[in-house]
Amino acid sequence: MNLPSVYIVRHGETAWSISGQHTGLTDIPLTAKGERDAQVLRERLQHAKFSRVFTSSLQRASRTCDLTGFASQAVVDDDLLEWNYGAYEGRTTAEITRDQPGWELFRDGCPDGESCQDVSIRADRVISKIRAADSDVLLFSSGHFLRVLAARWLGVDPSVGRLLVLGTASLSIVSYNHDLSEPVIQLWNDQCYHSQ
Repeated sequence: MNLPSVYIVRHGETAWSISGQHTGLTDIPLTAKGERDAQVLRERLQHAKFSRVFTSSLQRASRTCDLTGFASQAVVDDDLLEWNYGAYEGRTTAEITRDQPGWELFRDGCPDGESCQDVSIRADRVISKIRAADSDVLLFSSGHFLRVLAARWLGVDPSVGRLLVLGTASLSIVSYNHDLSEPVIQLWNDQCYHSQ
C-alpha cells in the first residue's frame, strides 16, 4: 500500500523572522536570503509529484511557493494563514512577557487575535482537505500555524505544537506508518540545503 505524504514548507526568511517579531497577518516580503533559500529548496523538490498544492495568500508563503516552482499548481487556502496575533502583532516574545509575565502563545493565545483552539480548527479543516486527496500534497504556510497542524495531524492537543521548532524555508513531511490509522512525522525542520 502506497501511503500518501504531506510535504510542509515554512516560508523563507523575512525581516521580522530575523528580529523575532510575531508576524501574523502583516504581509511582508521575503529577504534576499529568504528568496535564495526558496530557490535552493526548488532543487530539493524538483522530482516530487503532488496531486494538490496549497498555499497561504500571504506573500511570504506564496512567493516561496512561486520560487520553488509550484505557483501554477497552487490553490490559495486562507485556512493556511498564520496565527492571528491580534494585539501582539509585530511584537517580540520578550516585549510581550514584559507586559504579561509568563505569557505562552500556545496556552494563552492573543488578545484581539486567535486562541490555539481557533488555529486548531483551521488546521483540522486543512487536514480534512489533505486526507481527501489520498495522494501526496504540498503545503506552504507559516511557522506557528504549521506547528499546530503537525500536532493535529498526530491527533494530539494543538498545544503540543509548542514543542516543534520550525525554521524558515524548512521542509517537513508528515505521513503514516503502517496504515492510515497511524499518522507520523516522517521529517521535521530540514534546513540542510539553505544558502549561505
